Amino acid sequence: LTLLNVYLRAKQFRFDPEWCARHFIHAKGIRKAREVHAQLVDLMKQQRLEPMSCGGSWDAVRKAICSAYFCNSSKIKGIGEYINMLSGIPSALHPSSALFGLGFTPDYVCYHELISTTKEYMSCVTSVEGEWLAELGPMFFSIKESFEATLKRRQEKKLEKVKMEKQLVAKRKMREEADEKAKKDEEEEEKKRSASFKRRGGSSGGLTMITPGRRVTNKNSRFMPKKRGRIGM
Repeated sequence: LTLLNVYLRAKQFRFDPEWCARHFIHAKGIRKAREVHAQLVDLMKQQRLEPMSCGGSWDAVRKAICSAYFCNSSKIKGIGEYINMLSGIPSALHPSSALFGLGFTPDYVCYHELISTTKEYMSCVTSVEGEWLAELGPMFFSIKESFEATLKRRQEKKLEKVKMEKQLVAKRKMREEADEKAKKDEEEEEKKRSASFKRRGGSSGGLTMITPGRRVTNKNSRFMPKKRGRIGM
């Protein structure tokens, strides 16, 4: 963030080399930063992305740095002492860092490079949040919940389970009611068909069955033998 503030200040003075020399700033370093910025803008234009400034929201810049350097993250171990969260290498803030001697030491930091002298010093350090590391590097970091948070999460899961069981019971009850109603409708329909069948007079419905080659006779007529005359002697 200090380097970003220096760049923005130099931009206000149109990257004047005299201003850089007056404030003990390397003019070639500023020129290189301008070239990198121009390359990034060109890449965004090629991808049809609109460059946008974060304004005064420095958390967005810190989070962007954390997303790129979460492998070079360290956690505070003691007074001015840090330990790398992946390799376990002990390190300390470099005396040239803006966080050195600030009076407040952040719990988590990300650094650009490690300088090895009598001991390991972190250079270009940025303060980050522990939640960002768990969010941007979930394959390496996770947040350990407190006892209260664990109880709250378990209670929420239990309530969600009870809610799902109630929904399943309600759906099962609705399905049973629908099946019962369909069964009753089918029985009513069967009763109506039976009643209609009886009104029509049995299985043939009051109709006479005709068989080919058979003479139709009246049901009410009785069988009478055919009268034969006497044969004369």
